[in-house]
Amino acid sequence: MNSKLERWELQLKGAGKTPYSRFADGLAVLRSSIREYLCSEAMHFLGIPTTRALCLVTTGKFVTRDMFYDGNPKDEPGAVVCRVSQSFLRFGSFQIHASRGGEDLGIVRSLADYAIRHHFPHIENMSKSESLSFSTGDNDQSVVDLTSNKYAAWTVEIAERTASLVARWQGVGFTHGVLNTDNMSILGLTIDYGPFGFLDAFDPSYTPNVTDLPGRRYCFANQPDIGLWNIAQFASTLMTANLISDQEANYAMERYGAKFMDDYQAILSQKLGLQKYNKQLVNKLLSNLAVDKVDYTNFFRALSNIKADPSVPGDELLVPLKAVLLDIGKERKEAWTSWVQSYIQELVASGISDEERKASMNSVNPKYVLRNYLCQSAIDAAEMGDFEEVRRLLKVMERPYDEQPRMEKYARLPPAWAYRPGVCMLSCSS
Repeated sequence: MNSKLERWELQLKGAGKTPYSRFADGLAVLRSSIREYLCSEAMHFLGIPTTRALCLVTTGKFVTRDMFYDGNPKDEPGAVVCRVSQSFLRFGSFQIHASRGGEDLGIVRSLADYAIRHHFPHIENMSKSESLSFSTGDNDQSVVDLTSNKYAAWTVEIAERTASLVARWQGVGFTHGVLNTDNMSILGLTIDYGPFGFLDAFDPSYTPNVTDLPGRRYCFANQPDIGLWNIAQFASTLMTANLISDQEANYAMERYGAKFMDDYQAILSQKLGLQKYNKQLVNKLLSNLAVDKVDYTNFFRALSNIKADPSVPGDELLVPLKAVLLDIGKERKEAWTSWVQSYIQELVASGISDEERKASMNSVNPKYVLRNYLCQSAIDAAEMGDFEEVRRLLKVMERPYDEQPRMEKYARLPPAWAYRPGVCMLSCSS
């Protein structure tokens, strides 16, 4: 409990077995610990809800790990990360007890009561006067009254927080890699940084997790649906414990879908510098990005240089984007020119000055994200005893929306070596 009466939990990741360990040794290697440390902080400074990293220490011992689960283990330096969150409760924390049934169903209720009391006190204190009643759309008599069941109100809030989180991931091109119920926070935080990755070339099917192939269940494009799947599992858990009804569970899932679309469309509009969402414009843009494998982060940063001037000659329209539209032929140039012309029409209609729009766009389109190859460069040096690159990279990621002119190299496209296994594709190995 801090001076603001906020509850914070400290958790050591990699410190060894605990009374609650399921299997394995509970240890972690320096490689995965640096990734967790850097990415949790990078996400915080991007403005995305996340657990935080307080410190990282090496243990001076080696840990044996099989990074790709291919029968080739090796010894790696050990490390421990101290991570911080107001709660580390996950969907799986409830699901495990519901799956056991019997007396364990009472634990689901007790755990839910604890979570609501300490982390959702506004739900504990809500009253009938708040009129939180909603039609489910099934028929005129199907109404969900959230004030009569705190567990239903709680489930809806968790669904909406999760939807908002996933929308923000999509906005910055973050792919978590392992979205099972044990990696979903009830507070709507990004938690457990394993085989994550930020998009380089835009590829909706991108997954950074080597064990996610070939099905790509957790790929970038699937994250919104996987988020909904997790909400369905969580709601089913609470139904098993008789805390919510089928109608209330369905309503929570409806709210997830509505909240995700609202937030995602708002984020895409902000990234484009538009006051309202233009579905056709966005869909065509995403299609173009995928066809030409354009760098996601660098494209949106460069887009702010487009002027709202319909008189710009056609052969000059793509000049502000020349650094990101690489090696495209005549046909693709025509496709992009057509899109930019439509985009400029939207900009003109908005009536916002170029300077104001550029500042607004650059405040939501980061120049720097924690690309996997940057992480790997820092890890390689750290494994040799030099942590200077880890510190330098952290400093850059603390100001992702600033130009930082002397740090331009951290915004570069991945070099050829970055596409080898262990850099662009990782596993859950810790």
